[in-house]
Amino acid sequence: MNSLDVDYKVNGFYDEMLAAAGQPRPGYGRLYEHLNQLGPRELGRRHDLAMQMFRNHGITFAVYPDAQGTEKVFPFDIIPRVISAQTWKRLEAGLKQRLAALNLFLDDIYGRKLILEQRAIPPETVLTSPQYLREVEGLPVPHGIHCHIAGIDLVRDHTGEFLVLEDNLRTPSGVSYVLANRHVMKRVLPDLFAGYAVRPVEGYVHELLRHLRWLAPEGVDDPTIVLLTPGINNSAYYEHLYLAKQMGIELVEGTDLVVDQDHVFMRTTHGLEPVHVIYRRLDDEWLDPIFGRQESLVGVAGLVNAYRAGNVAIANALGNGVADDKAVYALVPKIIRYYLDEDPILPNVPTYLCAVDEDRRYVLDHLEELVVKTVDGSGGYGMLIGPESTKAQREEFGKRIKLWPRSFIAQPVVQLSVQPIFDGGRFRRTHQDLRPFVLTGPDVHVTSGGLTRVALRPGSLVVNSSQGGGSRDTWVMAEDDVESTDA
Repeated sequence: MNSLDVDYKVNGFYDEMLAAAGQPRPGYGRLYEHLNQLGPRELGRRHDLAMQMFRNHGITFAVYPDAQGTEKVFPFDIIPRVISAQTWKRLEAGLKQRLAALNLFLDDIYGRKLILEQRAIPPETVLTSPQYLREVEGLPVPHGIHCHIAGIDLVRDHTGEFLVLEDNLRTPSGVSYVLANRHVMKRVLPDLFAGYAVRPVEGYVHELLRHLRWLAPEGVDDPTIVLLTPGINNSAYYEHLYLAKQMGIELVEGTDLVVDQDHVFMRTTHGLEPVHVIYRRLDDEWLDPIFGRQESLVGVAGLVNAYRAGNVAIANALGNGVADDKAVYALVPKIIRYYLDEDPILPNVPTYLCAVDEDRRYVLDHLEELVVKTVDGSGGYGMLIGPESTKAQREEFGKRIKLWPRSFIAQPVVQLSVQPIFDGGRFRRTHQDLRPFVLTGPDVHVTSGGLTRVALRPGSLVVNSSQGGGSRDTWVMAEDDVESTDA
């Protein structure tokens, strides 16, 4: 028996690498053989080398609940995930379809509101969302596109079917780890790449810059683009720094920008320089203390007025959070059918809206079987995982659902797919998800693969880095050979 087959137990989960002990799935054969040839000791040495590279390059994230908000090296698994060209073709088509519909939805609900007037979806679900911004109703956005940079979270269930778990249309993070993972993997396991036609991911930065330049106000041929960060204490600050450096643009904080007569300027040693496009990595309410939270020290006073005047483009647009609302997420299949007259290519996870009487009764009667989430939660916080919960926790969530039904949705527990990770000199199976990144602009660009996050805690279904998760490189095949018909 090979080392990768030790303690082989799938427990009903879909193992993406192995169909059974000693039986790698199509697409994984050479990888399986290579890992077993290297053996645990050599893999351990290469894993240590990978982690040293992450430390040397400062590839970190900050953990807020940590006592000091400590920066930690992003946990990394040395075993890549393989996705066949055939599977990826379907995922890419589904992602493009979803973003096309969601951009039309955002433009409609902040404009004519036809989908609400025709009650194709319940208007109250949209208009009562805490993320719906009435202040930007009627505000035109460049080219009618509200979401330029999206990260869509996908999971694979016990049958191997990919499902959309949630949408991230505000300030999605994680793409820097996609690029870092590939950079490190090429250096610690270069021999593996020789046997695989893996699609590159390095073009993302070029595509992002091209899409941001396209957003510049009319008449601006050589736009100045900046990346606006909340600052060094933000959990994704490494990513902000990395992307700005790779694109060759300035990384700025709110104090570096000033608005004068509805134009945005950047403070430089040579005086004020006009700014035409802002890739912002802070949320709506902190963006402008005049527009949002008055106590914001990271925003730019007057920025929204400059945006409203059409003198600066902001990616992503304001108000996108309504599409991230988990109650609105449940309506996306209807949204796709309404705007595109197509069936969704990628299905949602079945979702119960606690604001709906029938759904709420079912949820309250089945809390021990369901995952309950707040509609505006993120990072794996504020959830009830029914099968792992105590009676007291279920009673507490039951009270909260009855008091604020609009604030909660519930879903069946998705048995996330598994794959071996190399941990402490041995192999064990952990759950994983996938966050591909989609750029919408002069065209639609889907980065090949995306961020595969793995739940490093034994038995955990939570893959978020803030909850102890890590990541691995994601290999999308350029073409499928006889071996690689399915991933």
